[in-house]
Amino acid sequence: MDIENAIAEFLQVERKRVPASLQSFYADFEGLYDLKLWHQLTLKVEEFARQTEAAPFLIPLYEHFVVDWEKKMNQIKLVLIAVATARQYRDFRDALEFMRTIQSKVNNDDSQDAYVLAQLEAGHFELLLGNLDATLAALEASEKILDGFNSVEPVIHASFYRVAADYYKAKADFGQYYKNALLYLACVSLDALSAAEKTERAHDLALAALLSEKIYNFGDLLMHPILDVLKDTEHAWLCDVLAAFNAGEIAKFASFAGHFNKQPLLQSHLAFLRQKVCLMTLIEVMFKHISQTRHIGFDIVAQEARLPLDEVEHLVMKALSLELIRGSIDQVEQAINLEWVQPRFLGKTQIKAMAEQLDQWKDKVHQMVVQMEQQSPELFVQN
Repeated sequence: MDIENAIAEFLQVERKRVPASLQSFYADFEGLYDLKLWHQLTLKVEEFARQTEAAPFLIPLYEHFVVDWEKKMNQIKLVLIAVATARQYRDFRDALEFMRTIQSKVNNDDSQDAYVLAQLEAGHFELLLGNLDATLAALEASEKILDGFNSVEPVIHASFYRVAADYYKAKADFGQYYKNALLYLACVSLDALSAAEKTERAHDLALAALLSEKIYNFGDLLMHPILDVLKDTEHAWLCDVLAAFNAGEIAKFASFAGHFNKQPLLQSHLAFLRQKVCLMTLIEVMFKHISQTRHIGFDIVAQEARLPLDEVEHLVMKALSLELIRGSIDQVEQAINLEWVQPRFLGKTQIKAMAEQLDQWKDKVHQMVVQMEQQSPELFVQN
């Protein structure tokens, strides 16, 4: 039996095995293959791979059909179809071996972008197998190749940032996870992600924002629609925690104790979270007062952050070292000489407070003008 007859027989047999909703695909596969319309055939296989019911049939489809004409299709699309196929293997080792085979097939001068994509997805399976060093090696090797490209398709950047985010999640590097996960979401449409993946990503981003030692502005996350998926889940409280931290509302911190007790990762970092919310309260205090005065007493900070007065200086020093604020400490007067505050993401309450400050500033300017008119009317005489 020649190859074409074998393929035709395979497609006809499989057509009888699959659900009725998928049977038309096999008729299209056979027709497009006979006409050698490789681009259209590639698109049809891609469409097939996106069907939930198609999952159990992807491995045989690749092994007995796609492999025959894989060199004739766009190599990036080949890798994407291969990735969908690899995810059907029950053993991650088999999936990794399959992706390594694909990687070697696309390792050509004119398909290095596809090679990088295959390398990254192989790194993903290394991660699932617990081989973190191999995943890091794949990321570093891929980054070197990507740096030499003028441009690449978004799907490759999406793969890089997704694998990087998952790697840093495994390493408990919250700051790097946060950065790469947000970059990944910038490369994909949320509609293309499953509900489970969106919920997990939003949950992990919220935890990373809270637990990172370097992230004190949650604006990128608070403005992102990914958080909306948490609102109707058991993790909805995380949105409230993020908003409270971002606004420096330390009074609310204690109210989340019950939730923290049910989240082991947060429970084990309670001391850090306490310090972080105090720092964010300090930033908020500085932000509120900088328009009125640059000389802010420790007593004001102690009251807002609910700290003993003798702990305020240490808190200010920590904020200065993290470059959340800039200025100097006046130890004699127990005050901060403020020069700069980290830009803030403003919620509705904070915007309202800023509007009130602007109104106060406008009133002061008006009063000053009136006083000047009264004291030196000649300056305001119109010619």
